[in-house]
Amino acid sequence: MIQLKELTKKYGQFAALKELNLTVPRGVLYGLLGPNGAGKTTALRIIAGILQPTAGSVSVGGFDVQKEPERAKSRLGYIPDRPFIYEKLTGGEFLRFVAGLFGQNGAEIDRRIDDLLSVWELTAWRDELLEAYSHGMRQKLIISSALIHKPEVIVVDEPLVGLDPKAAKLLKDIFRGFVDRGGTILMSTHTLEVAEALCDRIAIIQEGRIRAEGTMSDLRREARAGDAGLEEIFLKLTGGHEVRELLEVLGS
Repeated sequence: MIQLKELTKKYGQFAALKELNLTVPRGVLYGLLGPNGAGKTTALRIIAGILQPTAGSVSVGGFDVQKEPERAKSRLGYIPDRPFIYEKLTGGEFLRFVAGLFGQNGAEIDRRIDDLLSVWELTAWRDELLEAYSHGMRQKLIISSALIHKPEVIVVDEPLVGLDPKAAKLLKDIFRGFVDRGGTILMSTHTLEVAEALCDRIAIIQEGRIRAEGTMSDLRREARAGDAGLEEIFLKLTGGHEVRELLEVLGS
């Protein structure tokens, strides 16, 4: 489970997050949507322990990320939107390095590395330096590194960036299997079709606050949108329909 309580993040006088409250239950694939600059990536980085909040708290698996960072992070797999890798390591070395950060090594980890590389069709690249990997291959490796220690919770920012259609379908299946086994996923994405198809619950964030939250049925009621899809709901709740109307005027 992930829980945000009164989470606030300021950069000088600008508040990227404003007393944000959000609970992501166990066994749920949860989507975090919003316009650019809404605070999505800031929230995910605070959950991952990369940024410190100005106020409020975050817990992962029942452990406060600020007060018990090692226990919280040991339960978390983080997939950033801009992955960083050590280019002078091979694929196998990188995964072994990440596993070591979580105190895991030995034959079991070697088998898990083999399995993850096989799933992503990277076995032939195991001993190649990461500087030779394509963007999509690097993304597959970062996803593998988030899964290497068998986390309880996954936080992911724009998961499908750089993936080909086959890999994107595989990742969707992995995510669904993960939550069906009791895992928790919080996913930020601008691909509304993916969010509508995958997510059990969705929060729409705007200007650092939750604008709407719930299942698709809940969001339709909130937006008074009948049986509309997520794109129409999103535009209606965030004011994006004004852009659509302007485009229609310009095109007339």
